[in-house]
Amino acid sequence: MISAQDWADTELLWDYQQMHHTPRPCSVAIGLGSHDLGVADATADLYRRGMAPLLVFTGATSPTTRERMPRGEALHYQERAIELGVPVSAVMVEPRARNTGENILFSRELLTEAGIDVSSILLVSKPYEERRAYATARKLWPEVEIISASSPMTLRDYMDSIGDARLVIDMLVGAQQRLLIYPEQGFMISQQTPTAVRDAYARLSQNGYTSRLLRDDEGKPQEPTT
Repeated sequence: MISAQDWADTELLWDYQQMHHTPRPCSVAIGLGSHDLGVADATADLYRRGMAPLLVFTGATSPTTRERMPRGEALHYQERAIELGVPVSAVMVEPRARNTGENILFSRELLTEAGIDVSSILLVSKPYEERRAYATARKLWPEVEIISASSPMTLRDYMDSIGDARLVIDMLVGAQQRLLIYPEQGFMISQQTPTAVRDAYARLSQNGYTSRLLRDDEGKPQEPTT
């Protein structure tokens, strides 16, 4: 049973994880691979709206996508975009990346090798990972402008699409943990986290929404040192 307080805390995390950027035309749109084909749908929609002349889909497979996307996340995303009317010539595939940092680095490498000049990026992710993707890209590709994007969904709509409300809360808590600890590890830029968001994250963690938390060698959830 999800309490009223847990719902309120989850809404806080959901809102904070989104950057609330307004899409605008950019050099390229990069769709970050995951279990969620909605990322491909959102990226294709940006293309149809004239927001980017070129799409890059990036991602290999992971334990959560191996069965659903056996040929790799990026390739399945490409196929989905083509089904939605994006021409093959407008899609590039980066099939090696296994985490967000590699998504950024390998996409940058692919575009550089192709001689494509990039000054701005529409970075398309799952709704609850906009801020993580943005912070990672700012760290690893600081000279370009990053505009975050995702499928325009409410929290409840996203939970319905996944079919497991508790899992979505676990994923939000895991995403928030990474925003707190990854800057110290050099994986992303540091961002100010409002006290209310930190408190919501702490309450949800204490209430057992912990399946997506990173843990230390003793099995305890990793926490920031400052």
